[in-house]
Amino acid sequence: MGGGGGAWWLAGLFVLAFSAQAMPQKSVGNANRVGTVVIDAGHGGKDPGSMGTGKYKTTEKDVALSIALLVGQYIKEGIPDVKVVYTREDDRFVELMERSNIANRNKADVFISIHCNSNVKPDPYGSETYVMGLHKTEANMHVAMKENESILLEDDHELRYDGYDPKDPESMIALSLRQNAYLDHSLLLSSMIQQQFKDRVGRSDRGVKQAGFLVISYTTMPAVLVELGFLSNPKEEEFLQGKQGQEYMASAIYRAFKEYKARLEGKDVAFGNGKEEGGGSAPASTAAGKPAAAKDGGVSFKVQIITTSKRIPAGSPRFKGLETEELQAGDLWKYSVGNAADLAGAREVQRTCKEKGFEGAFITAWRNGERIDLQQAVNLLRDP
Repeated sequence: MGGGGGAWWLAGLFVLAFSAQAMPQKSVGNANRVGTVVIDAGHGGKDPGSMGTGKYKTTEKDVALSIALLVGQYIKEGIPDVKVVYTREDDRFVELMERSNIANRNKADVFISIHCNSNVKPDPYGSETYVMGLHKTEANMHVAMKENESILLEDDHELRYDGYDPKDPESMIALSLRQNAYLDHSLLLSSMIQQQFKDRVGRSDRGVKQAGFLVISYTTMPAVLVELGFLSNPKEEEFLQGKQGQEYMASAIYRAFKEYKARLEGKDVAFGNGKEEGGGSAPASTAAGKPAAAKDGGVSFKVQIITTSKRIPAGSPRFKGLETEELQAGDLWKYSVGNAADLAGAREVQRTCKEKGFEGAFITAWRNGERIDLQQAVNLLRDP
């Protein structure tokens, strides 16, 4: 960053503090249900996006569309109670603002935008998932600026995007205002997507990142932008343009979405190859220690209220007076309340958390300090 970088960061941090109040909230009655997902295939039509440099000359718009349609197909087949909406189903140009509008008009619960990355060098590789926020590195900013350049193909874009200039880092300040109200849930879904890419597909994990993407900044729900891999890397281009690679990546996003939905709705999750724990592997404990098990060494239940990429100090006003327990899972920090001996007690804790404003609070189950499947916990209590 140039000489104005410090002012930019300070201004961004200042306005971010007020952003949660600026964003509209979902109604309490629909806060936990994930009933509609909008899947956005990046670019399209006259906007090809990134271009492969290997023998396939793959275009980002084609890969994004193929995988977006597959994700939607898997959701329709595997979670029939979820309504799937696409921003495009063929090779057409859709303005960035209209993509957000489609999600908002359909009152979507989740927005997933699918893209491919590129670099001037052929060496970079791996998958990464973005949520809205301040750029933590200059590299993050450049990825966002590149994706945002699609607005240059739109008429009157200066008026329609509040004067945003994709080539001007200062324009990112306004974007930092948006989406913060949904940051926790966006981070949760992003981490699940990255975990699936790493564990199920064997992709290099470049992590969950924050940056100012226009396409996810105007949506009024949790939103993520997935960079599947680098088309500028010949090996990744070959993988992403092939049928098997596209099926693997789409399946990973589907599994993450299914896990996310189950987590928010307080349910267990099952896949076609047998039931699996909705939360994946148990999170690593922090210095504060693992969650305390029930006194008899049996099952206990907790209510998770916050997932964030930044550690929250003890006693923070963000906890709204609730006594919390802290766990670290990779780059994320998770905060839970309570240690109930049964599900009924956990639901009482969950109700209290919701009354405090944590509408997305969900129940987790533990045994001897290890995270277990919620249904498994119920079965253990039923048949000790």
